[in-house]
Amino acid sequence: MSNPSDTTNDPTEPIRRSIVQALNDEAGERESLQAKYGHVWSTKELTETFSVVAFLAPFVKVRRHSDGQTGTLMFQHHPRYYFNFQPS
Repeated sequence: MSNPSDTTNDPTEPIRRSIVQALNDEAGERESLQAKYGHVWSTKELTETFSVVAFLAPFVKVRRHSDGQTGTLMFQHHPRYYFNFQPS
């Protein structure tokens, strides 16, 4: 039986944890995130604009409703904002 806390099967886990920590240590308000990354979405705005395909903190894979474009967003936990859309 595998241990759910065992991350040896996910080589990206340490890197992602480091990014999550950095994002949350420097969690910004909407205005500062917009200055750094451009467009920023709240959770409500995210669901109005995209469908979430996959989730692997601090990234979400999304599909834009308007044109079907897929891509990734980053997010911070609190306040919860999504940003830095990168088309696939």
